[in-house]
Amino acid sequence: MKTHKILFLPHNQEITVPDGQTLIRAAMEAGVHINASCGGEGVCGKCRVIIEEGNVDEGITEKLNDDDLEKGYRLACKAIIRGDVTVRVPVESEVDASVLNMQRTARRTAQIVQPNFEDLKEQGLFIPPVEKIYLELPEPSVQDNLPDTSRLVSFLKLNHDEHRLVVSLPVIRQLPDIMRKDNFRVTATLVRPVQKGRKSHIIRIEPGDTTERNYAIAIDIGTTTIYGQLIDLKTGESLAEAADFNGQISYGEDVITRIVYAEKSGGLEKLHDVVVGTMNKIIKKIIRKARVERDEISSVTLAGNTTMTQLLLKVNPRYMRRSPYVPAATIYPPINAASLGLDVGEHAAALVYPQISSYVGGDIVAGVMGSGMYRNEELTLFMDIGTNAEIVIGNKDWLACAACSAGPAFEGGGIQFGMRAAKGAIEDFSINPLTLEPMNITIGNVRAKGICGSGLIIMVATMFEMGILDSQGKFNRDLDTSRIRQTDGIWEYVVVWQEDTQIDRDIVITEVDIENLIRAKGAIYSGCQTLLDEVGMDIDMVERIILAGGFGSYVDLEKSMTIGLLPEMDPDKITFIGNSSLMGARMSALSNHIRSDVTEVTRKMTNFELSETRSYMDHYVAALFLPHTDIAKFPKLKARLENRAQ
Repeated sequence: MKTHKILFLPHNQEITVPDGQTLIRAAMEAGVHINASCGGEGVCGKCRVIIEEGNVDEGITEKLNDDDLEKGYRLACKAIIRGDVTVRVPVESEVDASVLNMQRTARRTAQIVQPNFEDLKEQGLFIPPVEKIYLELPEPSVQDNLPDTSRLVSFLKLNHDEHRLVVSLPVIRQLPDIMRKDNFRVTATLVRPVQKGRKSHIIRIEPGDTTERNYAIAIDIGTTTIYGQLIDLKTGESLAEAADFNGQISYGEDVITRIVYAEKSGGLEKLHDVVVGTMNKIIKKIIRKARVERDEISSVTLAGNTTMTQLLLKVNPRYMRRSPYVPAATIYPPINAASLGLDVGEHAAALVYPQISSYVGGDIVAGVMGSGMYRNEELTLFMDIGTNAEIVIGNKDWLACAACSAGPAFEGGGIQFGMRAAKGAIEDFSINPLTLEPMNITIGNVRAKGICGSGLIIMVATMFEMGILDSQGKFNRDLDTSRIRQTDGIWEYVVVWQEDTQIDRDIVITEVDIENLIRAKGAIYSGCQTLLDEVGMDIDMVERIILAGGFGSYVDLEKSMTIGLLPEMDPDKITFIGNSSLMGARMSALSNHIRSDVTEVTRKMTNFELSETRSYMDHYVAALFLPHTDIAKFPKLKARLENRAQ
């Protein structure tokens, strides 16, 4: 990828960015403040900068006249970087350098690490659990009048080392006609067993050689979003991917409210039908995109939390929300996918990831498998952050896990102007330390209409470090700015004035919003600390942190540590692996060895119920501050705060 160097004056701050990025995003990443309210659409005209040297595409805007353009002025949100650039921020050029340094913190997100699925082939692990085998069988005669089923099975045993085979009744019904359609040249589809010595199941028989057309679908059944991926089982290639909001959202934002709904008359059936409906929309989209027929799908691998799994399978989840929090099962056998209502061929097998407990489900097991932490010696902390936060710690020798309810704050829930990460959501933010004027960047560079979770974290962390918020999340009411005000008895900061938004009112962040965020981050941090305590370890012993889920890709690591969401450690030790649940589901579709490993992983993973762990509440109460009641746990932040207080 082509990159360019950008030098910001008078800060003398240099950063390297990819070709085509806007100057305002480069400034944000460099920790350089530029006044900007509208989110990057170019309507507020406040992000004026001077291009002293270099090459940018000039965004057309009525906010700059010919005289401005001749002097080198551009709007940072509209200036597209096409070469090395030296840019001067004129408003801040008059600010004392020591003040500039107070608010300059370069953005740092987790290093993105994706698995190389080619490694499965190199390691000899590319053995899909559902396989197609082409056979040319001898035709029956008076001397050789074996039944069709026996002919098929005996030939497979003889030539493919499959010693224990089971033929399903639907296959037996089709077998006589299909075997004679192409003179006993047929393709058999087999589901391999997880453990050696078990029986392989013949689930389909087709005339001729169809081994080149064998596909699987991997699905992550999330509480909020469902993702699907179509995989070529011949090459291992991902051919298409799609996602949609889980239709169950209409019946509750979190798993507890959905369990409560499932307990009502007809509730379980309704939630099953709704989630299957969403999954079928995704299946239809990806098979159409990849030009694959539904009958060519041989398997569907499914990974979801325990509640989502039981709702899909129409298994009563009511006892999972009552002590001692017992799920109906942790391991499920292969299931006929069509019997679940999935719109695939009648023969396709559904392979469900096993669960650990009521609140640590198959999505987390899939993440552990996909990340590879179960094979490494490094002591690793795995975190999937969302409405429910799941935490796993361990290595190849042992694993321990726990789950905590963080609430919907990281996805915009419980925040007055909160929203999911979508076009118009403020995702990045900074404040001028003297004027307290904001710099907002939205997803899509359009006028703001709300604040997403990553933007909320950055706002709160920035305000805290600059003294606008105290450790309890309360605004400093003595500051000289019209942006901090009281409305209906609640103190708030105006992030965007009404005229610069997409909506008919000011966008604000309130002390109630901040309190909800503190509760959410407190639940996650205390969950990590409690789990570490239970296994007799400390955060200093952790060698690596893996972040999973869509939220983790956008989180600024330093800001997350500033508010006490993540424990303070070297950012180089933190990696992001994206949708680990979908990743694990795909790996399971490609490797029967992974499916075999899963059973061993689930056996050695110890689960801790935080609600039943006495120290959890103590840790939680201590974490209900920015960043924590014990600032010594965050020595780098403590040093920064002390330096800025001088």
